[in-house]
Amino acid sequence: MRKTAQKREKVKKRNDNRVYIFDTTLRDGEQSPGFSMNLDEKLRMARHLEKLGVDIIEAGFPVASEGDFIAVQEIARHIRKPQIAALARADRNDIDRAWKAIAEAAHPRIHTFISSSDIHLRYQLKKSREQVLKEAVDAVRHAREYTDNIEFSPMDATRSDRDYLVDMVQAVIEAGATTVNIPDTVGYTMPDELGDLIGYLFEKVKNINNTVISVHCHNDLGVAVANSIAALKQGARQVECAVNGIGERAGNTSLEEIVMALETRKDILGFSTNIDTKHIYRTSRLLTDITGIPVQPNKAIVGANAFAHESGIHQDGLIKEKITYEIMTPQSVGVTDTNIVLGKHSGRHAVKERLKKIGFMLTDDELSRAFKRFKELADVKKQIFDEDLEELISDTIFRKPDKYKLLYLNVISGNAAMPMAAVRMEVEGKEKQDAEFGVGPVDATVAAIKKITRTKHSLIKYVVNAITGGTDAQGVVTVQLGFNGHSVIGRGSDPDVLVATAKAYINALNRLDSLRTPDTKRTEKPSL
Repeated sequence: MRKTAQKREKVKKRNDNRVYIFDTTLRDGEQSPGFSMNLDEKLRMARHLEKLGVDIIEAGFPVASEGDFIAVQEIARHIRKPQIAALARADRNDIDRAWKAIAEAAHPRIHTFISSSDIHLRYQLKKSREQVLKEAVDAVRHAREYTDNIEFSPMDATRSDRDYLVDMVQAVIEAGATTVNIPDTVGYTMPDELGDLIGYLFEKVKNINNTVISVHCHNDLGVAVANSIAALKQGARQVECAVNGIGERAGNTSLEEIVMALETRKDILGFSTNIDTKHIYRTSRLLTDITGIPVQPNKAIVGANAFAHESGIHQDGLIKEKITYEIMTPQSVGVTDTNIVLGKHSGRHAVKERLKKIGFMLTDDELSRAFKRFKELADVKKQIFDEDLEELISDTIFRKPDKYKLLYLNVISGNAAMPMAAVRMEVEGKEKQDAEFGVGPVDATVAAIKKITRTKHSLIKYVVNAITGGTDAQGVVTVQLGFNGHSVIGRGSDPDVLVATAKAYINALNRLDSLRTPDTKRTEKPSL
């Protein structure tokens, strides 16, 4: 009992209870299949992360490609409040490239890494422990020539020999690492196991109080958030996470889940973050808008059903007192709570106020364009929901000028007719039209677009969803096209699913067109 009490007292004295949120949406998150972003999209995301209040933004892996380098450099130039981290292998060229990308940041950080598990050393690196330890130390020392804000990660730490991990952590701290991250690279460990490992490091690493201990947990077994909390309870004070939990394979620790767990259960955890939680939902929706990949409806905190109640018993309790069935308010994460119904009789002022409530501050010109589109949508849809407005704003205001534009679509189909689509498009400012047959209306629509644009990209995925309920709901179509080893997501919305299909396919073509740059050969990116 005395030993346990002493251990708890030691944990209590490890730093204060402030937890640093290290967001890796733009690095590990962007490595997920289908989640790649262009420069403008990364900057939009970074600005929202800054508004959200994250402490560190891992902007990318500069040596991976010229595109990654430029994106990290631009984020470093424009985002001034958070620290901007660039990832680099334990290699001088990687580190030099990383520093060049973040040199103009207000608060630059170099994040360097090398594997520490015998599995990786034997099968991937084919090096001895002594060689890898020396490379880790040399990398930190080289990074220190540029900045004193150095993070080091022993990749696959949770499957590493503990004593070797202790030696590596102690050596890199002595070399100048100010943050040491302990990654559960393959999502293998369990909460008690990771907590015990962090406690072991605090007990055995002599200079550990000279650094901040971080954790980077993957969600392969669905316990990334639980693992992160277990590590915090044993002395870690930085959590590496991503919006909507995106990342390699099953993803990373979900930013919104770890933050709201710490916020909601301060009574037993006692931790605090710098996150302005009211911006969580908008940041999540922005990522969905950019990538075209929605979160599942039952996703904690930001899912469509997170604050939805259908059970009569639940509804009765909520009407009497919300705390009966809600452990946090929708407003605490930026979800609106309003009964205003928008439809074709709604005026410009009502639309403006609803847009403000869901986070869109538009100029008069932008509002005029959005209101015109709103009226067009309201003529074919009885009720306009917040999700409709978000989709409308994304399609009307934020979409960049495109090479291809849809002007007209007419489809003939039925059980007694061969499906045929007639399409008119604008291609680089010139109108073109053609028609094509298909095995179904969707196939005919895509075939006509391919014919006009003279493209032959493979269609990897085709998904149709409804934004809201009802037969008059807007259809949201997501397509994934493949090209020379790359894949892009296209997204389109319209009450007519075939029009949404055409918009999505054309949106994907425009995204592919934006990829036709010298940045075609990319270095394989790591997953910590």
